[in-house]
Amino acid sequence: MKKTRFTENQIIAILKEGEAGIQVKEICRTHGISDATYYNWRSKYGGMSASDLKRLKETEQELSQLKRMYADIALENRALKDLIEKKPLRPPDKREAVTYLIAEHRMSVQRSCRCVGLSRAAYYRQPATKDRDVEVVDALNSVLDKHPRWGFWKCWKYLYKRHRWNHKRVYRIYCKLNLNQKRQAKKRLPKRVQQPLLVPLQPNQVWSADFMSDSLYAGRRFRTFNVIDDFNRELLHIEIDTSITGKRLIRVFERLRLERGLPEMLRTDNGPEFLSGEFIAWAEEHGMTIQYIQPGKPNQNAYIERFNKTYRNEVLDLYLFRNLNEVRETTYWWKIEYNEQRPHDSLGDLTPAEYLSKNAGNSTFQLST
Repeated sequence: MKKTRFTENQIIAILKEGEAGIQVKEICRTHGISDATYYNWRSKYGGMSASDLKRLKETEQELSQLKRMYADIALENRALKDLIEKKPLRPPDKREAVTYLIAEHRMSVQRSCRCVGLSRAAYYRQPATKDRDVEVVDALNSVLDKHPRWGFWKCWKYLYKRHRWNHKRVYRIYCKLNLNQKRQAKKRLPKRVQQPLLVPLQPNQVWSADFMSDSLYAGRRFRTFNVIDDFNRELLHIEIDTSITGKRLIRVFERLRLERGLPEMLRTDNGPEFLSGEFIAWAEEHGMTIQYIQPGKPNQNAYIERFNKTYRNEVLDLYLFRNLNEVRETTYWWKIEYNEQRPHDSLGDLTPAEYLSKNAGNSTFQLST
């Protein structure tokens, strides 16, 4: 507050002169003040004694100090709140801060929570134990030990049938364990007309077959002959050897005919094994039509091509085989898991066996004896 050169007693004495009848101009000329100053004093201090004026000025000075103190405290309070809100404090840290304020400063829970920026519900809520995710971690590790190439959604769908865990909880743990697989870059392809691939309405209506090749640890090449049912994507057979001829194909289909019958149509590419006269004659004799795709159009045989990618990713590229017996043994157990345990996106997350049993009543499928 700006200090005046007149004391309280002098101001009151000057105002008393005006009350005594002396003209204002005379008073101002005598004491060297302006008319405005005199009238301001009279409006502010008129009717007061010197002691009252002194107490008023002391009160104004104290009020000014209190205002400055309040401004400083408010600024610090805003700064602390901003710091707590901006800094990523976890709820356990905020609970400790609230407990400290209650114990040391005797503040209420509501006020302490408001100062820290924590709701009372969060303060009273018991923190989750660290062991609650052990079961999920063990289940994920057990699945990935058997199927290292499975991604998150495949693992979750497999676990959901057994434990009914929320996918967000499993994904949080999946990310913490750094199990995310590198996503393959999508190739830029020219625009083309999409031709939908018809889905068979019943089992044993359309089968797809194709060949694959790989090598053993010593470098020796071998081939695999894969056969699936397009209706439920069931893996029917995988023949593995260093050489597979047209006569070998006949033996494979003879075995399948005895186990479950032959399809109405077999979809294949234009490989020499499928074009051999002996195999074509055998297929005509047993009423199995062979549908050859157009050369250079593997998308026309998309079911078996998609299966080949899965088989190579989860078996052939995952292991180093020393001999053909190891390949056959690994493929045999993987075939059982593929048909009975592995969920398929195209089947509504059902396994081929579950999809077949669910839709068996809607088809005329019967196993031949």
